[in-house]
Amino acid sequence: MSRPPSAGAVQAERLEQYRQELTGYCYRMLGSIHEAEDAVQDTMLRAWRALDRFEEREGLRPWLYRIATNVCIDLSKGRSRRALPMEVAPVQSGELVRGDVRPEAFWIGPAPDRMVLPLGDPAEHAVSRESVRIAFIAALQHLAPRQRAVLILRDVLRWRAAEVATLLETSTTAVNSILRRARGAVGAADRELTPNEPSAGDKELLAAYVDAFERDDVDGLVALLRDDAILEMPPFELWMRGPADIRRWMVKADAFGQERFTPVSANGSPAVAVYRRREPGGVPQAFSVQVLDVADGRIGAIHVFLEPSLFELFGLPV
Repeated sequence: MSRPPSAGAVQAERLEQYRQELTGYCYRMLGSIHEAEDAVQDTMLRAWRALDRFEEREGLRPWLYRIATNVCIDLSKGRSRRALPMEVAPVQSGELVRGDVRPEAFWIGPAPDRMVLPLGDPAEHAVSRESVRIAFIAALQHLAPRQRAVLILRDVLRWRAAEVATLLETSTTAVNSILRRARGAVGAADRELTPNEPSAGDKELLAAYVDAFERDDVDGLVALLRDDAILEMPPFELWMRGPADIRRWMVKADAFGQERFTPVSANGSPAVAVYRRREPGGVPQAFSVQVLDVADGRIGAIHVFLEPSLFELFGLPV
């Protein structure tokens, strides 16, 4: 006969059921999936140590979000915001220039969908997808941490103003005021995120993108781009705009070298993990995770993250 679970195991299970959604929240707050994992682990440890003082009437979920918010705010103190190359460097003309290298802690990073998106209601999933797009994550980093928390809790997680006020220990009026300023700062004043379900066209576009690389078809790739498309490549301070300059850079950089592509789910967007051989006949090595922003059936941005350590998070070998 199996033994019933211990009281400690039951309490641990109660906390663990919120790990995924807290990871998504902390990722939006911090702009890094590595930091989000650390923040959630810290949240769980703090919650575990304080469980004997937890009052059920407060609700376990709001209590955990309060702890996670404080952890994220503490992590944000005394440091510069994470960014994308186009926010910190001049646009390049397509010449073979990679720019200066910045450490990983400087940049916005991608996140696997399975770690940050809910598994439940499709409508909720659609809103969450929009709120983990690379561009939205970057916009959030321009906000002060408390503004960031209010915007995410109200517009993404759909908390009521009174609930957010309780979490932040402030007034409903203050929350509404912070929300108005936050929406304006991210260029989304007086509107909420618009749900947008992934379409079959996104998968077809990703397949065409991969096919162009596999066939060394630079013109075929360029044909997939919007006229205002950008290419950026952290950790280099490198970005360029427009099909002509993107084409020029890819040709000069021999971007169509021997590669292997594995589609992945990242940031609610079409994405692919790329392996590249360091030498002809060699074993393919983890090279980059590439996330595509899609608008009106064409590619609006190619975010190339040259960070092999990401592969493990996506369940892929290095």
